Formats: sequence, C-alpha cells, structure tokens
Amino acid sequence: MRAAVYARVSTNKGQSPAMQLREIAQYCARRGWKLAGEYVDRGISGAKDSRPELNRLMADAHKRRFDAVIVWKFDRFARSVSHLLRALENFQALGIEFVSLSESVDTTTPAGKMVFTVLGAVAELERSLIGERVRAGLRNARAKGKRLGRPPLKQLTKTEIQMMRLERREKRTPYAVLARKFGTTVWTCFYACQKAAKS
Repeated sequence: MRAAVYARVSTNKGQSPAMQLREIAQYCARRGWKLAGEYVDRGISGAKDSRPELNRLMADAHKRRFDAVIVWKFDRFARSVSHLLRALENFQALGIEFVSLSESVDTTTPAGKMVFTVLGAVAELERSLIGERVRAGLRNARAKGKRLGRPPLKQLTKTEIQMMRLERREKRTPYAVLARKFGTTVWTCFYACQKAAKS
C-alpha cells in the first residue's frame, strides 16, 4: 500500500509538523505501508479552502500516485465536516483509502467504512433539512403576499415600447443597447419588441 501523508500547522511560530509526521511514519511502519509522499502546509489556516500542498495532494490523488491518505487529525486536513466528506467521496471514487490517527478512522477496515457511511448519512440529512427550511420559508413568504426573486428593473410604458420597436426596426439597434437606454433587461426588450410586432 502506497501512503501519502498530509500535515498542517497554522503558524510557523513555535509550531512544527514533525510530531504529526513522526506518528504517521510509525503507523505506516507498523502496517507495512510505503510512504509515497509528504504534503505539508506550514503557516496556513485550516479555514482556507485552497492550500498549496492540499491542492497538490488532491491533484496527485487523481493521478493515482498513492493508495491511501493518512492525516494525524481531521482538523489538520479539512476545514469542516462537509469539506471532509467531499474529499472522502473523491477518495472513495478513486479507490483511495483514508486514515485519521487521532480519531482512529481507517476506511480500510469495516469499522472505518461504517464511520464514513454514518458521516455521509448525517451530512445528507443536514442538506435535506436545510432544503426543507428554505422551501418552508418561501411558502410562508408567498402566503404573506411577498414577491420573490429579483424585482423588475422597470415597467415599460406603451410609448417606450413603441419607441424601442421603432428604433429596433429602423436602426437595428442591438437589444443590449436598448436595455441600457431604457433601463431594463435585454430579455424585456426582446419580449416587448416581439410582442409589439405581433400586435
């Protein structure tokens, strides 16, 4: 098994990834796994989506340069549960295992696979609940007579529609120019001109 190691420290002042790397190396030795590469972000907050070494790790995962990713702790790797789950789903699709030493999560074992399944189910439930709350809020707003969505820029008068239609017919003025001139959208101009042409 080829294992990639990911470690991170939030600051370069007094923090070192050495302890994380040492414990992971000892774990690999016990399992008989070969270290395929170390990916270490130094002085970078875990709240950041984009981290140079994490980005490189994910790119190398797609190139199948290792069979497992090992981290010392979840929070060294992912900024949130949803971020962790997205990464784990990517790894699962690529056939790459994931191990977190501190949490004793190892997707190469049945217990680790169960933890991953439970995390995924909880995240799916959370997404469903958020979606239901949003839909309930929209229904409530409609029931109170609130207009949803972006308000129209402007209601065109009959005179403006006639002027727009005339300018379009005689000068072939682009709809984008008409929209700017009359303070509305390109689609509104198009619809108004088409409707005027049929009437």
